[in-house]
Amino acid sequence: MTETKRPPGIPFPPDPNPKAPNFRVPSGSWDTHFHLYGPPDRFPYAETRLFPPPAAPFEHWQRISAAIGIARGVTVAPAVHGSNNDVTLDAVERSEGRVRGMIRANAALTTQDIAALHRRGVRGMRFTFATHGGRSFDAQELRTNLASIEPYGWVAAFLIDDDMIERHADAIGNLPVPVVLDGYSGIRAARGVDQPAVRALFDLLDRPNFYMKLMCADRDLNDGARYEDIVALSQAIVAHAPDRIVWGSDWPHSYLYEPNKVPNDGDLLSMLSDFAPDESVRNKILVDNPARLFDFD
Repeated sequence: MTETKRPPGIPFPPDPNPKAPNFRVPSGSWDTHFHLYGPPDRFPYAETRLFPPPAAPFEHWQRISAAIGIARGVTVAPAVHGSNNDVTLDAVERSEGRVRGMIRANAALTTQDIAALHRRGVRGMRFTFATHGGRSFDAQELRTNLASIEPYGWVAAFLIDDDMIERHADAIGNLPVPVVLDGYSGIRAARGVDQPAVRALFDLLDRPNFYMKLMCADRDLNDGARYEDIVALSQAIVAHAPDRIVWGSDWPHSYLYEPNKVPNDGDLLSMLSDFAPDESVRNKILVDNPARLFDFD
């Protein structure tokens, strides 16, 4: 995945007019990856943020999701709020049990902090090790945080590069918690299904605690990938492990705020009809798999 060029000034907001998906979205469907930004008068942005985000409050996600048939979700604490989880916890508490929270890896959190976050609906921790974000795989960061989240069975989510799937398969594949890879983890669809990163991914997906999150295909399209190659890769991933694939929107799509390029969430969900043409498999991806993964009863 190439490094994203951040827009100058105040970027355009996410598209507020989602199209109707091109398939019947099952009741109880999940968006397992969305972010919330502000509003900044209630939840100030971190001084360390990389770009000035548009306000993207919980109320807006609720309306967009309802319009495309999404009922539940996982709000992932964004970098624009730094280590402050208030915007995430506020959404979980106001969701009436329909939203889970995922926080950013933070070794400063104590066992008491983690216990309190668990009570408030957090069920995951995200490790951002992708080089396009200026990071590399940090085994010490992983070990330190894992000791805190393992007793609660939280999901460990990873944003990594395709070569990291191969080099660190043992480190991420043998964790004693559910593991999910965000998006395509830098796997380039143009290289086809028979490439080392895909074979390594399939080996990981053979493990019962390992999941893959379908999201951000539009990023690859914006970077010049062919849609037919993305479909072929996605179909192969879904066919290999239909019981451990989930879907995420990545709303409000923080990487692209330009006229005529802001993705439409109805279009993003419609891609799933190509990635998983079988209705029963889509139902697993949208309902059954995320409910199991994120401890929803």
